[in-house]
Amino acid sequence: MAIVSALRGGSLPLLGSSFSSSSSLGGLRLRKQLNFRSNSNGFSLFARYSQAQDLFSSSRFQDSIENLPKLVEDIVQTSINTGPRGALRMAQGIQAVIGVGGEWLADISRSSNSSAGLSTQLQLGLVSPLYLRKLFERMGATYIKLGQFIASAPTLFPPEYVEEFQNCFDRAPEIPFDEIQAILREELGRPIDSVYEYVDPTPIASASIAQVHGARLRGSQEDVVIKILKPGIEDILVADLNFIYVVARLLEFLNPELSRASLVGIVQDIRESMLEEVDFKKEAANIEAFRRYLEAMGLTRQATAPKVYYQCSSRRVLTMQRLYGVPLTDLDSISSLVASPETSLITALNVWFGSLLACETFHADVHAGNLWLLRDGRIGFLDFGIVGRISPKTWSAMEIFLASIATEEYESMASALIEMGATSTDVDSKAFARDLEKIFSSIKDLDTEIVIATARGTNTDTTAVSANVVLDERQMNALFLDVIRVSESYGLKFPREFALLLKQLLYFDRYTRLLAPNMNMLQDQRISIVSNRRSNYRDSFR
Repeated sequence: MAIVSALRGGSLPLLGSSFSSSSSLGGLRLRKQLNFRSNSNGFSLFARYSQAQDLFSSSRFQDSIENLPKLVEDIVQTSINTGPRGALRMAQGIQAVIGVGGEWLADISRSSNSSAGLSTQLQLGLVSPLYLRKLFERMGATYIKLGQFIASAPTLFPPEYVEEFQNCFDRAPEIPFDEIQAILREELGRPIDSVYEYVDPTPIASASIAQVHGARLRGSQEDVVIKILKPGIEDILVADLNFIYVVARLLEFLNPELSRASLVGIVQDIRESMLEEVDFKKEAANIEAFRRYLEAMGLTRQATAPKVYYQCSSRRVLTMQRLYGVPLTDLDSISSLVASPETSLITALNVWFGSLLACETFHADVHAGNLWLLRDGRIGFLDFGIVGRISPKTWSAMEIFLASIATEEYESMASALIEMGATSTDVDSKAFARDLEKIFSSIKDLDTEIVIATARGTNTDTTAVSANVVLDERQMNALFLDVIRVSESYGLKFPREFALLLKQLLYFDRYTRLLAPNMNMLQDQRISIVSNRRSNYRDSFR
């Protein structure tokens, strides 16, 4: 019988001991409601993206006429590239809209019997964060990835949508094994049993884009995992991304103000990111780059990434060494593998921080499923489908930002954010620092929670202990959404890497509170965040 207890409070590994012991960066209990504001002219949800202007004023009308041929050419060419698959996706899209629309109507029916009236979500309908997220999940791979992009890009999208899309789950039914075998035969160009001695027909995991099976190589008898791109995914991506591009072009044509926000540029960024994720040759290159970094820095005894078997890999199939271990949230198993979980965490932090500039790319998705403690005591980094790239200047500013969080030096924090953000205006750094202080001071009243569960074995006297940090993903991002919101009020626009880095730091903060609750991640001398290669950039802030 399991016994569950909750421990509240504790130390502050990331923010430093000067804050109240009930707060933690990774476990922010902001309890914020979705903050929609309405007025007599309607909802202002997209106010910063679409300002009301007269399309048919003389100058605007003339500009539109001049741009119309290029727009038509783009739409025609995109339609030709999409081909018949566009019609199929249109039918699937209509089906998804009908499904979510049915949920919305059912919710309206239930709410109409309530004295409270319709909520803002219900009034906004399918464009509200909640129902749009549900629609994206029904639409499948492209829109799930788009939702995850929205969730990881608070510098680009309204905060209500960023918060809601934290809950965009990548769930997908399994592809029958005979279809998986057909893909393997086609990609390998030879019989499956000439490459693999055995392929487990039951998948290890199944997501919207790929399915993973365990296997054993013929000859070497090495255990491997095979990541297989699901059939038809590329066609779906092309059709969906072309449709999104056409919509973006039409919106910019109807409202040129949107071009200032680089709407088409954002869509192109999303397209590039998604197409990279479904090209397993690029993921293989990311893995090899990380393995070269480990080798060059002499870290192969501390950490690893799966070896890629190129002879049985392609753009649609990726065969990798199978690593055995446990996620960094499995406290019981970690304690049985190593004497000091804290030391293992420090190793993971040093390896990841070192990769930010010493490696071609950094791992940009270090959730517990992708960061393991292996049976041999090393840290295992898995799944390099999502990676980031950061310039030395941006990382130098990020270092100052992180250090100022721990020391509460808000003027340094403001200077770092100004250096990192693109702006065409002068920023009042002292006023900005005061606003940042207000935000960070608010976390003193917040709470965090760790749940510890114990279970006694049925045939032994041993007791298993597991622990995890109870967090709401929306709460986890709320503080930095406030930082970004205030920064934007001063005209600052941050690179997407800023949000990617912050998200990884929040994951590490969770592991720190679980495995090393007395450690300050940003001030502990055993963790190397600053490198001599970046010292010249730091001088600009002094």
